Amino acid sequence: MASGSGSGSSGRRKSVTEYSGVHLVTPGDLILEDDTGHLRGHGTYSVDNHLYAAICGVVERVNQLVSVVPLKSRYQGHVGDVVVGRIVDVGNKRWKVDVNSFQSAVLLLSAVTLPGDAQRRRTYEDQLNMRSMYAEGDLISAEVQQFYQQDGSMALQTRSSRYGRLGNGVLVEVQPHLIKRCKQHFHSFAALGVDMILGLNGYVWLSPASTVTDETAGREGVCRVRNAILALASSFILVSPETIQDV
Repeated sequence: MASGSGSGSSGRRKSVTEYSGVHLVTPGDLILEDDTGHLRGHGTYSVDNHLYAAICGVVERVNQLVSVVPLKSRYQGHVGDVVVGRIVDVGNKRWKVDVNSFQSAVLLLSAVTLPGDAQRRRTYEDQLNMRSMYAEGDLISAEVQQFYQQDGSMALQTRSSRYGRLGNGVLVEVQPHLIKRCKQHFHSFAALGVDMILGLNGYVWLSPASTVTDETAGREGVCRVRNAILALASSFILVSPETIQDV
């Protein structure tokens, strides 16, 4: 057996575990032998220019900022992120959307595409017809537009034709840190006949491709991709189109 935690000058473990791009650490694990030039983020601490993990989680690097994200945590968005969410409330000129974050996101009436792609100012009649666009319980795809300074909540937008209400599919939920950031988060598995929206908030939407004419084959394809995503998540492997295809 290897020597215990009391060995060595610092008495801290220096082992790390990495699984297919996910850098898992436990409290006391060494992240950087020399943290010069790096910024210490949440979940880390520094001793003698060595950067260690303070919590159990996944190492996240954004430029020079090094943080540890807890294994079970809520989504912390960034502007431009593609997300999948569920409408939880319809209010005055806005919808509230569950995006697996600490608080609901806000989708303003001015940030959606009107029926028929009409380009005009929103009217009182549009407010009355908000539930015909999105009602409570609807699933939507959207993009993070900004964050409000008052309370830190995120604002969404669905102005692009690729965003909007989702239907005829399956929602798969995984931990947000297991979703790999890709150039495109809308992907089609042509061989399986499945379209996928890889939400960075941990919500993944799967639906049969529009080209699929056999309903049974479409469902089988969706089930195969869903099972692949759950298998990757259970093994703490990043979920991406490439890793799904490798399963």
